[in-house]
Amino acid sequence: MLANRDTVLEIDLGALAHNYMFLRSKLNPGTLLLAVVKAYAYGSDSFALAQKLEKLGADYLAVAFASEGLQLRKQGIRLPIMVFHPQASGLDIMVQYNLEPCLYSRNIFNAFLESVKRSDKRNFPVHIKFNTGLNRLGFGPEDISWLKDNLTHSDLLRPASVYSHLAASDDPAEREFTQQQIGAFKAILNACAPWLPAGALKHLLNTSGVLNYPEAQFDMVRTGIGLHGYANNPETDQLLRPVASLKTRISQIHQVAPGDWVGYNKGFVADREMSVATLPLGHADGIGRQFGQGVGKFIVGRASAPTVGNICMDMTMIDVTGVHCQEGDEVLFFGATNSAEVQAANAGTISYELITGISQRVARQIVEN
Repeated sequence: MLANRDTVLEIDLGALAHNYMFLRSKLNPGTLLLAVVKAYAYGSDSFALAQKLEKLGADYLAVAFASEGLQLRKQGIRLPIMVFHPQASGLDIMVQYNLEPCLYSRNIFNAFLESVKRSDKRNFPVHIKFNTGLNRLGFGPEDISWLKDNLTHSDLLRPASVYSHLAASDDPAEREFTQQQIGAFKAILNACAPWLPAGALKHLLNTSGVLNYPEAQFDMVRTGIGLHGYANNPETDQLLRPVASLKTRISQIHQVAPGDWVGYNKGFVADREMSVATLPLGHADGIGRQFGQGVGKFIVGRASAPTVGNICMDMTMIDVTGVHCQEGDEVLFFGATNSAEVQAANAGTISYELITGISQRVARQIVEN
């Protein structure tokens, strides 16, 4: 239940633990698990989730940018933290706070090498990313000889891992393409094997990869959305528990007559007698305008109440005609009984965009059910 009348994003650490153990159960003995906590831990609470994952036994954490890792270090997180997309402006911070960069180009490799040279550190762990088909970030096979020369002729950097990223592991229609990526990664590993140090990890799989390509686990897997209760597969989603629930309360209920409009620009004109409830959240909170006009559905009690008219910056109106409710009652936008995956699909987007887009002005409330 809400502690007050404000909108909150409830973060259930018990659900996180459940999802973590489910994903662990899919791994071979000895396979490490890297938990992705970038983007405020997928829109929730980076520190609360990182702290819980540390207690659960995660082997690695990962963020997108150095600033995210810096915040976790300052909050006391001691697990190894991988930085997926280091930028030149954050390299010295990474060296100072032992944040491990993913090096994906000669430019960022050389820039980070200079940062390490300015420090008193040696054998700094780095992660070498190769592009096998996603065409986003990563070295190519043609860079292997260059990497060998620059990594074996100095003791400044130590390859802690070699990895790549699958582009369509959630899509059964792209199984052939994914198998090609797996094959390309194996070829890269074979080419790197003569000079990689003992213990350098190999990793390729994301959440969907863990579920669909268990034969390609290598030494470690990386999981993000699965920890939050979504697996890009409706059947598997039933085995997971959503970590985040977006809740609010009804501010006011209007009785609307036929011909009356609701919201800006006559976004909705009533064709019957209706009860319309106003909620204190809108597109500034992360409920985009695409959820207006009946696309988004809120849960009031046990009833589904569609949006009415356009989503406003700070308010949303819903149809509660025939629903037993009153001002101050709790309303759910997504959570265990109203999947963010379904909400997002109805609006033509994905769960990632919805849950990571919840504004920081929405209070986070940590629970453990």
